[in-house]
Amino acid sequence: MQDGIALEMKGISKSFPGVLALNNVDFTLRAGEVHALMGENGAGKSTLIKVLTGVYEKDAGQVSVGGKTVNFKSPQEAQAGGVGTVYQEITLCPNITVAENLFIGRARDPFVKWGDMNKRAHDILDSLGIPAVPRQQLSSCSLAVQQMIAIARAMDMESSILILDEPTSSLDEGEVRKLFALMNDLKGRGVGIIFVTHFIDQVYEVSDRITVLRGGELVGEYVASEMPQLELVSKMMGKDLDDIDKIKDMQVAREETGEYIYEARGLSSDAGVRPFDFHIRKGEVNGFTGLLGSGRSESIRAIFAADRVTGGTVKIKGKKLRIDKPIKAMKSGIGYLPEDRKADGIIADLSVRDNIILALQVMKGFFRPFSNAEAQAFAEEYIGALNIKTASSNTPIKSLSGGNQQKVILARWLLTHPDYLILDEPTRGIDIGTKVEIQKLVLKLASEGMSVTFISSEVEEMLRTCSRLIVMKDRRIVGELRGDELTQNHVMQTIAKGVSADA
Repeated sequence: MQDGIALEMKGISKSFPGVLALNNVDFTLRAGEVHALMGENGAGKSTLIKVLTGVYEKDAGQVSVGGKTVNFKSPQEAQAGGVGTVYQEITLCPNITVAENLFIGRARDPFVKWGDMNKRAHDILDSLGIPAVPRQQLSSCSLAVQQMIAIARAMDMESSILILDEPTSSLDEGEVRKLFALMNDLKGRGVGIIFVTHFIDQVYEVSDRITVLRGGELVGEYVASEMPQLELVSKMMGKDLDDIDKIKDMQVAREETGEYIYEARGLSSDAGVRPFDFHIRKGEVNGFTGLLGSGRSESIRAIFAADRVTGGTVKIKGKKLRIDKPIKAMKSGIGYLPEDRKADGIIADLSVRDNIILALQVMKGFFRPFSNAEAQAFAEEYIGALNIKTASSNTPIKSLSGGNQQKVILARWLLTHPDYLILDEPTRGIDIGTKVEIQKLVLKLASEGMSVTFISSEVEEMLRTCSRLIVMKDRRIVGELRGDELTQNHVMQTIAKGVSADA
């Protein structure tokens, strides 16, 4: 390995019809370092990784691994060449054992020697300090441990380069610590790690160097310890940070005088939500906050009847209604952007246009379809209004970046003109520029009279956006914060005390 360089990519370019995804990009990874690859959605990060791993064929440029020029034609070829990849969505099999996941697809002997396989798996897990047992079913492991097992599988295949694509997006703080410990261990063994994430604090915690892409071009490569966070964000966005500061200025606590848009008493569901009271006024932005497992998502799913409602009464604009199905919530003026956009939000094979009109079409009835002209007009209106980056309204939504997919789902609900919009993790896994756009949009909608419940695992994001926070712990409400109480310290103190209170 020449000069300790594990990977060198020089002058990489890649085009798709109508889009220059990468333009003469350089990237260098050294052995024994964690190198963060940063940029907004659509910056070219995923395309660069797919060129490296053989998913895409580059149009120009050269790739060298360990000083040797390579041109991988598939991910399997890249893995055999020492490049392992662990994706955000874990690609293991939950219904088989840890050991079987470590070796699946690699056994040459048709007669499995279970004892040998389990012993080898034990040695791998032990050497990497992974708290799992070879014979236990993978589904019994936490998400963090599953991520570690995916990494262990890649490393056992003798990877000198490890790509981690958003590995912490679904992990809590303790699980992130375990994953970082494993990354540092691998770094000490000389493995070069490419770390792709949207969590900027984590970049500084674990990375040695940072490469920033923007619009398919290289902005620069920086030593992490010498790059201030605000400067990093500015380079990613290509503009000053005034917009982020303006969000704080735009947020004004709502007076408790507006009409109730939604009221619930004793609401509960079969997802384990304890009966709770909740209300939101016209033009208010509030949020549910708490640690993972606190019940924040389950509570708002109960409001939308996404889970079976088991008790409670609901009023919409003062009128008592029975909302026990999502379609009733929709027809009552409630929209809901779910936490998992891939599983519950987008329909991947449908076009951007069809994804946008979906909710309105459901409300109208599938036996009364919109004309092509109507559907196209709706799509073009919201593609423009939300600045959705897509080649056309006919583009399959699965081809869009995560941030643009999220905008399409937002457009879907805005098209129904809801009085009350519920947004569960609307900024998860998307770049900081799009996060700012969505936060500004939420505040704009509220200023126009829409009521919004906003949930984010990033407390700071909620403090910027919400005028009232409902704090949850163990699937019950333990406090409500507003005004001067809207600080991270107050949120954490309320969670720690865990004293029940009505919303």
